[in-house]
This record gives sequence, structure tokens and C-alpha cells, in this order.
Amino acid sequence: MRFWREKAFHLVLLLSSALFCLGTGIDDFRKAAEQGDAFAQYYLGLIYATGDGVAEDDVEAVKWFRKAAEQGQADAQCNLGFIYDNGQGVAEDYVEAVKWYRKAAEQGFAMAQYNLGIMYANGQGVTEDDVKAVKWYRKAAEQGFAMAQYNLGIMYDNGEGVTEDDVEAVKWFRKSAEQGFAGAQYNLGVMYANGEGVAEDYVMGYMWYNLAVAQGHGIAKKNKGIISEEMTREQIAEAQKLSREWLAKRSK
Repeated sequence: MRFWREKAFHLVLLLSSALFCLGTGIDDFRKAAEQGDAFAQYYLGLIYATGDGVAEDDVEAVKWFRKAAEQGQADAQCNLGFIYDNGQGVAEDYVEAVKWYRKAAEQGFAMAQYNLGIMYANGQGVTEDDVKAVKWYRKAAEQGFAMAQYNLGIMYDNGEGVTEDDVEAVKWFRKSAEQGFAGAQYNLGVMYANGEGVAEDYVMGYMWYNLAVAQGHGIAKKNKGIISEEMTREQIAEAQKLSREWLAKRSK
């Protein structure tokens, strides 16, 4: 019996706002932003991007993100890259997206490093280059960015930009899975079920499938059903126990 892994999860994210921190209101942010405060400019951009307390306005969001980004504010640079990547308030422009992702990535901003890796993997705004994709995924992954850890695992699993290495794939899937990323939990389950990069272990395979299923992962549910047919009741009970223990430990 052989199970198949899920492919790379390529997603760019706009940072959530968490606005009005420390009791600061829109007028205070605007006053500081107009005086050139990069942090306030960034947060004012978030206010308009998310419609938090104002009418959502992508054009205004771009305006304030750009002001902050031009002062070197990495969060704003990453979000401005996202905006160009998705054509929100500006014409879609992958070259501009790469430009701003790179500025933030070179400051060590993990989300931008991950997004820049995606651009290289997909050949958007740059020439497709799996080696450079791996480079940027790794930088983000080493900072603990779960989606980058997952994609780095995929690159090792498929031998894209690196020599194929199931042990390394398992290493990075595990790091992402331990943070609760469902796709990585599913793929780690597959590695255990197939005995790739680790010794074949249906109990561990079931456990990781089970954790992914708890987050609504449909293929993991199917695979859990298949693998359970090859397991004893005692093995299934042990796998379920391990799942509960993992969830309990993570909730502390």
C-alpha cells in the first residue's frame, strides 16, 4: 500500500492588523503618520486594508504602506509586495511584488522570505529558480515559519532545488506539523505510512493523519480510513491516545 503526499502549499498572506493596540485610535495614527512616523504609516495602511474602524480602501492602504515601506519598514514592504502580487488597489505587478518582498526579506522578515521563495518557485516576477526558492524558504523555515518549513519539506521530498532527501523532508514536515500545520501533518503521516525518511509505522502515520483530520483535511480522513484497515484495534487505540496527548500538550 502506498500513500501520496500533498504538493506545495503556495499562499501569500496579508498580515492581520491587531489594531488600536495600547488604546491608540485612528486620529492618533493619522497624526503620527502625517508627521512621518513609519510605524504609524504602516498601521494606518492596515486600518484601511482591513476596514477596521473605517471604510475599507485599498488605494489608501497602498498610499500608507508605500510611505512606510520607503522608510524601510519591513512589515509595510511585505504587505506592499502582497498588494502588488494580488492587484489590490494597484495593477497586479509581479516584478514590483518581488521588489518589495526582497527588501523585507533582506531585512530578515520571515513572511517576505517565504513569499519571495514562492515567487522564485512559480517564476512570477523573476525567472523560475528552484535553488533560489529553497534558499528563501530555508531562511524563513529556520525562523520557525511553518508554511516555509512545509514547502522546504516538499522541495526535499521532490528533489527540487536540492538533492532529493526523504530524511530532510521528514525533518521539515515535522517542524511544521508540530506547529499545527495540517498539510505538514498529513504529509508526515504519509512518510510514516510509506516508511520514507523514517521507519514504517502505521501508529504514527494514523496519529498524524488524525491530527490533520481534526483540522478538516479531507485526504487525511480518507487515508486514515485506509490505514486503519491494516491496523489492530490496539494499534488504533494507541494512535488515538497519542493524538489526544499531542493536542493536550499543545493546548498548554
